[in-house]
Amino acid sequence: MILLQGKGVSKGIAEGPLYFLQKPDTTIVKETGKDVEAEKARIAEAKEKSAAQLMELAEKCRAEAGDDAAFVFETHAMFLDDDDYVVGINDCLESEQCNAEYAVRTAGDTFAAMFAAMDDAYMSARAADIKDITQRLLNNLMGVVEGGIDSDVPVILCADDLAPSETLQLDKSKILGFALQGGSGTSHTAILARTMGIPAICGLGDALTDEYNGRAGWIDAETGQIVLDPDEITLKGLEMKAKKQAELKELMQTMIGQEDVTLDGKKIKLYCNIGSPEDVSAVKTNDGRGIGLFRSEFLYLAADDYPTEDAQFEAYKAVAEAMDGARVIIRTLDIGADKQVDYFNMQKEENPALGVRAIRICLNRPEVFRTQLRALYRASAYGKVAIMFPMITSVWEVKECKRACAAVMKELDEEGIPYNADTELGIMIETPASVFMARDLAKEVDFFSVGTNDLTQYTLACDRQANDLGKFFDPHHPAVLRALKQAADAAHAEGIWIGICGELGADTELLPTFLAIGIDELSVSPASVLPLRAEIRKSIAGSCTLDALEGEFAN
Repeated sequence: MILLQGKGVSKGIAEGPLYFLQKPDTTIVKETGKDVEAEKARIAEAKEKSAAQLMELAEKCRAEAGDDAAFVFETHAMFLDDDDYVVGINDCLESEQCNAEYAVRTAGDTFAAMFAAMDDAYMSARAADIKDITQRLLNNLMGVVEGGIDSDVPVILCADDLAPSETLQLDKSKILGFALQGGSGTSHTAILARTMGIPAICGLGDALTDEYNGRAGWIDAETGQIVLDPDEITLKGLEMKAKKQAELKELMQTMIGQEDVTLDGKKIKLYCNIGSPEDVSAVKTNDGRGIGLFRSEFLYLAADDYPTEDAQFEAYKAVAEAMDGARVIIRTLDIGADKQVDYFNMQKEENPALGVRAIRICLNRPEVFRTQLRALYRASAYGKVAIMFPMITSVWEVKECKRACAAVMKELDEEGIPYNADTELGIMIETPASVFMARDLAKEVDFFSVGTNDLTQYTLACDRQANDLGKFFDPHHPAVLRALKQAADAAHAEGIWIGICGELGADTELLPTFLAIGIDELSVSPASVLPLRAEIRKSIAGSCTLDALEGEFAN
């Protein structure tokens, strides 16, 4: 029996083959003296594969979202045979006698630049389509696996660590769990695992090696262990855990449709955190009553260039419509620190967690901010959209955000574009500064939402990405909980509501403390909704105390 020890960061247990994520070298280098006809044959084969993939996506979209969504992929498939595009590739091949990858990239860049320079907004926006088509063709030339996982069966995905942009590309239907050499409980891989409701373990270190690739094993996030070749007693224990997990999941289904209310009548909003429109299905399956945090930065992380207003609008609109009038809180761009986007060309910082990130980027780059705000307000005409600004530390920042919103609303009025003028505006409480200024900030906005991961980081001076800080990174620390109460008191004094959208919101051990503080909303991963609802429904808010603030959990 082989045991690999790490730290469980998303609950659950699963059995399946270990699969080590292959990160192919996608660097394109010009090679000359190539056999032109052989390179053309390679391109023809890659085009055929690309077309098949696109038509498969089109059919999937037609079934899930209708003909309009399918048409996008059908158009991409047709463009592969566009005369000018094909001639551009062949001219480069023949004149340079170069490799297929270089010819496709050159032709693709030329066509994308040509469309981007057009005055017509619709045609200019097609540059992004050409880049997407070209990248798909290149991926098939270079053997990049669609969805990143070359397996016919679901797997326990193993890697050193995964960047946010990498997790977005994964075929999530093939993932039973995550096993990482590095990472942390607040990494975006861990957040993704909790959204999917699957086990994840980080910090396995060098013990997790690719010599185990393909080996059948168990992932047990309760113990933080990967188990290979379990002995008879261990196997029985793992199978019993898996059986109890299945039974609990079935039991939780009885919570669907139930109210989020304590035994003594205290109601609380139970919402979900998501990272993409695709996550809405998990919200629906788990009976989430709204979206408390839509991490819009994932639209930027998934793109090769700044996402257009229309692209963002379609994503926000899709979520707003899918939620059928329930509140959808969309956080404005929150990159920087651990979430870096190459095309932003950010300067390297010694301490990016304290640098130019989140709202600081938006206020420093007003055109990027304006594009997103226009998309958000346009989407507000299709559902109950609310806008939330991250990393706020001062009143002047909020006022600048509100000025930007007012300017966008004026533009939309002049253009005759519908939007909801009463769209709620809120801020993230993530820093000691926002806690100290909470009473003043509450006068400017409609709601607060506490990001407990960053609030813990900045309050305790602990890097949330560092896996070796252990007990020093303690979200239960009385200082964090007192900050939460101070923010809640300020919010209620000014007549606004306050929620928690950080991972701590799903901590059932602290639910009585949240009820005692008077938290109005908890936004958690979809998989946490039903277990949390069960806890809420057997709680008595009136008997809850603030003992945790005095250090009960600090020892």
